[in-house]
Amino acid sequence: MLIAGTVPVPTVMAELRAERSVFHSEADLQHAFAWTAHRLDPSVQVRLQVPHDQHGHLDLLCRGPGGRTAIELTYLTARWGGVDPHTGERYDLRDHAAADLARHRFVTDLERLERFCRGRPPPTTAVALLLTNDPALWQAPATDRPTRDREFRLHEGRSLRGVLRWGSDERYFPPDQRHLAGDYPLRWQDFTRLPGPHGRFRWLAVPVHTADAPTPAEPGAGRD
Repeated sequence: MLIAGTVPVPTVMAELRAERSVFHSEADLQHAFAWTAHRLDPSVQVRLQVPHDQHGHLDLLCRGPGGRTAIELTYLTARWGGVDPHTGERYDLRDHAAADLARHRFVTDLERLERFCRGRPPPTTAVALLLTNDPALWQAPATDRPTRDREFRLHEGRSLRGVLRWGSDERYFPPDQRHLAGDYPLRWQDFTRLPGPHGRFRWLAVPVHTADAPTPAEPGAGRD
C-alpha cells in the first residue's frame, strides 16, 4: 500500500500518530496527511482538492517518480472532548451521527477511485482511507437485521465486492447502489487511545489497483 510508489500508508499513519492524537476536522487531517507524506519523501508532490470528473474533486493527488496515487480521506467522529497529549490542544469533536451514510460515502469513494484508476497507465493507484472513533463503523452488528445499509457495512473482516444495493426487504433504490469491480477485504488498525468515551480511534485503508472493470457481479455479491 504505497503512495506514489514510495511512501507506505502505514508509515504515514504512524508518523501522524507520533505527532498528534486527534484532528479538528477532515480538512485538518487531510492537510496533516499530505504534509507528512511529502516530508517522508520530498520527491512526492501532493495536491489537495484536485478536479476529477463530474462527480467532484479528489481529496489528494500524489505524484512522484514511482507513479501517482489518488486518495479519498474521510474523518468521521463520535462526540469526544479532551486534550491531545502531544500538542496540548483542546478538542471538542462533534457527533456525525449517521453511520449508514458514512458507510455509503466510503463505498462511493471506492467506486470513484476505481474510475480514476481505470484506463490510466500504470503505475496508477488509489487509496480510500477512513479515520474514526465511532465503534459502530468497525464492529459487526449484534444482529443481522435487514437495514438499508446492510450491504455497505464496513466492520472488521468483511469484504466489499460486486453490486451493493441500498435498501431492505426487496425495496431497493437503484440510484444509491454501487458497483465495485475489485474485491476489498477490510482490516482495521488502531490509531490512538484517549481518555473518556469514544477515546479509541481506528483507521481503515483500502488500496485500489484496477485496470478495466470485469463483467458486473450479481446484486448482493458484497454481503457477508
